[in-house]
Amino acid sequence: MSKSGALDLVSGVGGSIERKEVFSAVQKYEKYHVCHGGDDEERKANYTDMMERGITSREHQEVLDVGCGIGGPLREIARFSDTLLTGLNNNEYQISRGEELNRIRGVDNSCTYVKADFMRMPFSDSTFDAIFAIEATCHAPDLLNCYKEIYRVLKPGQCFAAYEWCVTNSFDPMNQEHQRIKGEVELGNGLPDIRSMGQCLEALKLAGFEVICEKDVAVDSPLPWHLPLDKDYFSPSNFRVTAFGRFVTRNMVKILEFLGLAPEGSQRVQHFLEKAADALVEGGRKGIFTPMYFFLARKPIP
Repeated sequence: MSKSGALDLVSGVGGSIERKEVFSAVQKYEKYHVCHGGDDEERKANYTDMMERGITSREHQEVLDVGCGIGGPLREIARFSDTLLTGLNNNEYQISRGEELNRIRGVDNSCTYVKADFMRMPFSDSTFDAIFAIEATCHAPDLLNCYKEIYRVLKPGQCFAAYEWCVTNSFDPMNQEHQRIKGEVELGNGLPDIRSMGQCLEALKLAGFEVICEKDVAVDSPLPWHLPLDKDYFSPSNFRVTAFGRFVTRNMVKILEFLGLAPEGSQRVQHFLEKAADALVEGGRKGIFTPMYFFLARKPIP
């Protein structure tokens, strides 16, 4: 769907919102993927563990995290291995925050960041022993060229593992309700046209990868991935996204903006983020969207 098409389908968000007004919808509504139950930190660690087992990191390997955010997975992997990890990110604020967290966790010697666009990586060919991307390459304007760039900097015979945001096989492009939900997910999370799992698979193969395995991990999750974002679900960790939590937050933001303690437009951004979370929940409930399409692919040896 084109950007204008998505905007046309999205209801009640009060018009378009500039990118600078919302530096990270995902950071506001942090996605806790419920893979094996447990508390939030345990779930995030499990999620990263699934990725680490996929790339089978070894001592002194050089591993790249494409679109690393503030580096949560980097730190998790660094805790249990002697891997040298590089996080690629184009956001100065997230990098500075990640560096601070690396120092706190004592992994700043093994985890570093590079500020760059993952469509044009500043690395030589065949640099890394393994590459992973967790819900990052869904932001690529051209997925095939993104995968080609990852292929270029990966050593032959080594693996690339990723989680992608995708529409599932249940998504009906002729269904206006499905299109509305998809459009709101795209708008609320700053995404281009969300690809299908089949499109991701095809792009991998066209880039030159051998696909070892691929699966929508959400299908076998004992709890729905979208549950922590559901305003009707309550747990101590997701209070802020419950109906009452939203009410409290909304009014606090309103007061702070009125007093000049929050930037102008903060209420609008809060509403925008709520719409984004609701769209994710709707997409999950209807089974038309997954943030957990996992694949493991290898760069062939010539």
